This record gives sequence, C-alpha cells and structure tokens, in this order.
Amino acid sequence: MSGKFIEIKSPDGAEFSGYLALPSGGSGPGVLVFQEIFGVNAHIRAMVELWAAEGYVALAPDIFWRVEPRLDLGYSPEGVQRGRAARQKLDLELTLKDVASSLAALRARPECTGKVGAVGYCFGGLLAYLTAARSDIDAAICYYGGGIDQHGDEAKSIRCPIIFNWGEKDAGIPAAAREAVRAAMAAHDNAEFYVYRNAQHGFNCDLRASFHPFAAQLARSRSIGLLRRTLGPRHDLSALWDNHCDLEFSARDADATMATMVPEPYVNHIPTLTGGYGYRELRRFYKYHFIPSLPEDTQVVPISRTVGPDRVVDEILFCFTHTKEIEFLLPGVKPTGKRVELPTVAIVEFRGDKLANEHIYWDQASALLQVGAIEKSELPISGVEEAKKLAGEEIASNAMMPGWKRSEGKD
Repeated sequence: MSGKFIEIKSPDGAEFSGYLALPSGGSGPGVLVFQEIFGVNAHIRAMVELWAAEGYVALAPDIFWRVEPRLDLGYSPEGVQRGRAARQKLDLELTLKDVASSLAALRARPECTGKVGAVGYCFGGLLAYLTAARSDIDAAICYYGGGIDQHGDEAKSIRCPIIFNWGEKDAGIPAAAREAVRAAMAAHDNAEFYVYRNAQHGFNCDLRASFHPFAAQLARSRSIGLLRRTLGPRHDLSALWDNHCDLEFSARDADATMATMVPEPYVNHIPTLTGGYGYRELRRFYKYHFIPSLPEDTQVVPISRTVGPDRVVDEILFCFTHTKEIEFLLPGVKPTGKRVELPTVAIVEFRGDKLANEHIYWDQASALLQVGAIEKSELPISGVEEAKKLAGEEIASNAMMPGWKRSEGKD
C-alpha cells in the first residue's frame, strides 16, 4: 500500500487523522471513503488504495476520532461489539461537521484537481447519503448503508447522482427499509438502486465471512461507471486494449505487454487453464509460452466489442495455421498444418488505465476437431462451421438436433 495518514482540522480547531492515497499520476478527482463501524481498518485502507488505483485522490477520514481515535477493528464478535459501542457514543450532527471539514480538506489538496465524490460502506453508506444531502458533493455511492430509511426527509435535498448497493439477504437492512429509501428518492431522476441476489451485509469486504465476490465486482463496476460519468477521469479502454494486443501479436514484446498491466495482473484461458497469476508468472507465460507459440499467420478478426466503465468484452475470430505447437491453446498437440478459425471471447478488466485481468473463452472441441485431434463421429460438436456462422454465412441452424424435423409444419 502507498497511502499514509494525514491530519485534518476539525470545526472546533482540533485535528483528526485521515488515510490518504494518490493515483499513479499524482493527481485527479477526489473521493471521500467513509468507514464501517470498524474504523479506518485494513478493509477501508484497501478501499482507499483501490479508488486511488482507479485514478482518484482518495481520503478516508477517521470518523470515530472523538470517541476513540484511530479505531482499527477486525470482524470478530469482539470487534462488532466495540464498533457498535463506538457508534452509539457518536454525535451524528457533530460527525457531519467533521465530514464537511474532510471534504474541504480534500478539495484544498493540490493533488485534487477536479470534482469530489463520496463512497461509504455500512455506517459509511449512511454518511455518504447524508453528505449528498447536506453538501455540494458531486456524486455519492452507498454500500449497504444502515439507517438511511430513517432519514428519508433528507432525500429532497440531494441533487447529485447517487447509487444504492444493497444485499438481498442483508439481515440488518430488510426489503422494507430498502423500499422506504426508494420511495423517498422517487422524485430524484439520477438515483440508481441495485439489490444483489443472495448477498448479505458486508458483501464487499473480503475480510468478512459474508464476502460475495460476484456482487462486489458488479457493484464496483456500477460504482466506477457513476464516478467516471460525473467526476472522470475518462480512459479510452478500447484503445488501451488495442495497444496491449498489438504488443502481444505484432510487436511480440513480453515486457512491453506487461507494462500495460497493473503490478500483479492475471490472465486465465478458461478452456485450457493456461495463463498466469501475478507479474512473475504472467511474464514467464507471455515470454516463453504464449508469444513464441503464435503461428506467423495468426490473425485476430473483430466481430463485436462492448466497452463498459471498467472492462472491454471482445468477440473475435482467432485464425491461424497450425504450423507449430500452440502451448496455450493446443498443448501437447503436434503441428498438423491445418487451418483453424476459432470463435473467441475476451473479457478484459481494467484498474484505471491499466489492464488488471483477462478471461479468455473458446470452444476447445472445435479447435481439436479442426486440427484432427478428435473425430466428430456422433458427437454434437462442430468445426470451422462455427466461425462461418459467426461471420454471417448461411450455415443451417439446428442440424445437430435429432428432433428438429419433427416440428416441421407445426403451428
């Protein structure tokens, strides 16, 4: 982690701390990160670092400083008990004045060069909501904010875009509470509500038993989308992905390819379980196994591309002549000299302007069939016909279905 604690002036002249992290470029829009009842602990510091990696000057003020400065709790029963006790002692109105001081301190930093948003978790979700209502903050994101439904009268004061991320199975925030918030925000034309199926309270925290990685990922993508739209920075993910691919397939430079990625990225080729986790393993994979395995006539034919706030999804045809062993795609299969055209999908996630990971899918049965490593026989598989159909050629549908002819002429 690259963050550090700084001092913030309180409204009454005292000082309290906040954990600050800067983006790799040194400056950017700001994000206030509001803690759970467990203080500015390891999870909140990690969230500050994550938002900094996305290009934001991120600051988590020590909200509980008037009760117990630098409170740093884990998620054990004892930690829950101490956190709840600290929360009960907190003067919410005085805390919101400290929040205003934190917002002013963040905006005053020379590294903060643009608008400022707020992201809050648990108790911090309530603070993000109230900050949206009582300040001129530019965006707000609330993760499973308890007690928001008890402050519905504040909704009319919110002018900025806001997101509410809830867990469907949150025992502390029932559906009735969520719906009360939705009703209070009904007049707001830029409020988004998301309920994550089977997710519990704290689903974003990987230190909790309730961590739900898929809900956390989806909520993060939606949150990034809001911040990109309202605060920036805006990255051309399509161009960044194209550059990465050019370095792989044209320049064939492993080190230059790695330079486009976060410090510890991963690549997962799903059908063959090839790729690598972390810088060292992935660089080894690219340099000694992926790039040298690419046939000279390798061609990537684009079919479609979808670009989201933090990822690119590519649908392509991966075409080559099998003139060498392709370790990552056809490991152990000797060159056959046969032509292969393989429908492939790549899902590429970014952290800021760097690639974080790639999930690559293709039909391994089709690849093996096209090089003659398996026989079709009676198996419901197809070879180059998949590529032709994807490219728009008139390949008959449903030919593999034995019962297709039985429905002819019906209805």
